[in-house]
Amino acid sequence: MNITPPSELHKFLFEGLPVRGMLVRLTDAWQDMLRRREQAGSYPAPVRSLLGQMAAAGVLMQSNIKFNGALVLQVFGDGPVKLAVAEVQPDLAVRATAKVVGEVAEDAQLEAMLNVHGQGRCAITLDPKDKLPGQQPYQGVVPLHGDQREPLQQLSQVLEHYMLQSEQLDTRLILAANDEVAAGLLIQRLPVEGEGNIGGARNEDDIGLSEGFNRVAMLAATLTPEELLTLDAETVLHRLFWEEQVLRFEPLRGEDGPRFACTCSRERVGQMLRGLGREEVDDIIAEQGRVEISCDFCGAHYHFDTVDVGELFTPGQNHPPSSSAVQ
Repeated sequence: MNITPPSELHKFLFEGLPVRGMLVRLTDAWQDMLRRREQAGSYPAPVRSLLGQMAAAGVLMQSNIKFNGALVLQVFGDGPVKLAVAEVQPDLAVRATAKVVGEVAEDAQLEAMLNVHGQGRCAITLDPKDKLPGQQPYQGVVPLHGDQREPLQQLSQVLEHYMLQSEQLDTRLILAANDEVAAGLLIQRLPVEGEGNIGGARNEDDIGLSEGFNRVAMLAATLTPEELLTLDAETVLHRLFWEEQVLRFEPLRGEDGPRFACTCSRERVGQMLRGLGREEVDDIIAEQGRVEISCDFCGAHYHFDTVDVGELFTPGQNHPPSSSAVQ
């Protein structure tokens, strides 16, 4: 019996160089996401690969900024994939989903999936857990093309471009995913002063000028997707950086590491129904007999019958009644 190894995150620094790195391997977490999706029908292979890469990238970015809130990575556009989303919480709980509205070719890349007419976008949103009154989430949006308006075919290219444009930080990102593993390697130049966070300090004077970063990034670029997916972290880091002085930190695994978890709940669904209004919800009850809501991320089903809806809209009810949520 094959036992799936736990998902893990490795962080490291290059001694004497202004360069940091992270390597993530989503194994059980990624397989759990795909397994739950099968209930509603599997995504096409290119969409599964994209979502796996987004989940890995989201974990890397969340770990990089140490943000007390959700990091939401979205790509959306005008192709057969209308939207793909990965969300990562501060404790590295990750979930991902996509909305597919047309046929996706077996060899489809980013342009063919989301950027057919040049309208594709990538958005990164930081949603704080403890918002101040009137505080809005931070969001950065970039197109799915480069400086010469050339369509970008890989998510890694889009995110490297985002980091360069929005944060003025040199970044090299390698991403890959199949049905067993979603993995990513991030190499980034450290800002000279202060911390470089999304929406934070600017470092434009140093773009492309760090010989140390350029050397390490060139080594990272030799890593193939197959190697990233099949080799363990120890082997990858040794093969790439055996001539460098690498300071490794304790890997994050299990409850401390990346894992699948969904933040949906009956209470949240109830709040959404209250937002629709009593009249619209009653119309659904009259037509269908009950309201059925399924979570796109985890597949949980929430049912609200006539009694549930009555209680939901009763003044003083702070929480929806405890009818079933079926996984």
